[in-house]
Formats: sequence, structure tokens, C-alpha cells
Amino acid sequence: MIVSYFKAQPTEYVMQVVDGKTRRQGLGLSFPYMPLKTNIVLVPTSSMDGNFVFNEVTNNFQQVTIQGQYTYRIANAERAAETMNFTIDARSRKRMSTDLERLPQRVANVIQLHTRAEIQALTLEETIRQSDTVANAVYAQVQSSEVLAELGVAVLGLHFLSITPTPEVGKALEADYRETLLRKADEAIYARREAAVENEQKIQEKQMDADIALAAQRDKLLDLEGANALKEAETRGKATEEEAAYRARALEMELKAYSALTPQEILALGIKSIGDNAQKVGNLTITSEVLAALLDSKGTPSGKS
Repeated sequence: MIVSYFKAQPTEYVMQVVDGKTRRQGLGLSFPYMPLKTNIVLVPTSSMDGNFVFNEVTNNFQQVTIQGQYTYRIANAERAAETMNFTIDARSRKRMSTDLERLPQRVANVIQLHTRAEIQALTLEETIRQSDTVANAVYAQVQSSEVLAELGVAVLGLHFLSITPTPEVGKALEADYRETLLRKADEAIYARREAAVENEQKIQEKQMDADIALAAQRDKLLDLEGANALKEAETRGKATEEEAAYRARALEMELKAYSALTPQEILALGIKSIGDNAQKVGNLTITSEVLAALLDSKGTPSGKS
């Protein structure tokens, strides 16, 4: 009797089947077995990744290519072993069927089924713009899928990496979006120029208001200066008149002292004054008429000879 020993990994669910009956089962089991009578079913329970590329049509008859990735694991190993063949050769650990290799495609088919239902309810623009929303909706439906539950599979994550239209439609969308961006840029430039014109107009209005206020202040200053000059002239005129009056008064008082003198006496005083200031006199000519006036008996000062 040949006895062998089998040791599973911690993430491998093992079922030992002897004569058509399950002798033992569980995660990471290790046990001796007789190769001629024992079948070993090995179900991996670790998470695995899968990729997909779908071509679907939106409700406005536009084709899109959806590329994504998903993560799944066998959550119910017993259910999976009932629907798929996970029997292995215990010595070589080679699988006796390709069910495990076909499992990612089965999961991808379920994902595509729900993705198609979501895409067909949206337009091309909505599909591209709402890729995250579509992915979340598909993920929620996949988690509750009865097909995957029968396979004992649970999807742990689902991501749409890209949703792209056909090249021709993509170029058209890019052109339309580019024109939209250029139009927005033109509108921004126009708005900036309009704001600059408005600001310049406000600056000119403020400058004009400042000029008007300055001109008004200048007019007030001129009026004030004119009033001050007029007032100063009037004051100066009054002072001149008063000064002239004082001078006339002084001259009148000074001449009043000579009013009692005869002309000969006044003439004599004048000659005497000249003599007192002889050093200031260069030449002095006394005519005979002056002497005659002084010596004339009729003109003798005070009537004296």
C-alpha cells in the first residue's frame, strides 16, 4: 500500500475525496493519503485580478471601447467545487481541467452584461463624462449577481480605466471641445478688455472730476487774490491820501510861520540858507535885480533902509 503526504497553502481550500465521499476539507490542510483511492480538490481562495476590453453601443448609436480591471476571489469554495472541476494531480499539483483558467472570462462576461445595460441607457457624452458613475453602478449589480453566487465568486473591486469613442467620433468631440475652449478664451479676452475699458473710463472720469475741482479751487483762489489786491490797493490809497494830507498839513504849518514876513525878508532868509549850505553850492549868481529888490527903499525889509 502506497501512502503519500499532501500539504496545502494557507489560502488553498482542500477537499480529500475517497471513494466518492469527502473525507476531510478545509483551508491549508496537511494529511497522508493513498494516491490510488484519493482525489484531491484544490480551490484557491486568494484574490485574483482580471482585465477586460468591451465594445458597446450607447443609446445614440455610438460605439465606445471600455477598458477596465476587476479583482475577485472564490468566496464559497464548496459551491465553486460543485460547479467547477478543481481536481489536481496531488504529486505534480497539475489541474485536471481548465475551469480555473476560464473563470476570469466568466466573471468578465457577467461584468459585460451589466455594463451593456448601463451604457445603452446613456448617450455618448454621458458615458464618457460619467465613467465613474457607470463603474459604480455596474459594480453594485455584479456584487448581487446570481450567476457569480452560483459560481461561489465574489467581485472585490471594479474599475473602468478608460471609455473611448471611435477615432473619428473622438476627433469630432475634440474639435467641438476645442472650439468651446477657444470661444471661452475669446469671451475671457473680451471680458478682460471690457473691464480694462471700463476701468480706463472710470480713471478718466475721476481725473476729469479732479480737474474740475482744481479749476474751481483755482477760480476761488483768483477771486480771493483779486479781492485781497483790491483791498490792499484801497488800504494803500487811503494810507497815501492820509500821508499826503499829513504832508500838506505839515507844509501848511511850516509855511504858516512865513506868512507874516515880507517877500524881501523871505528872500533874505533864502540867501541866508544858501550861505549856510555854501559847501554844497558850486556857483551862485546874484543878479542886480535881486540886489535892487533887497536895497529898494520900497522893498526894504520891514520898511527899513
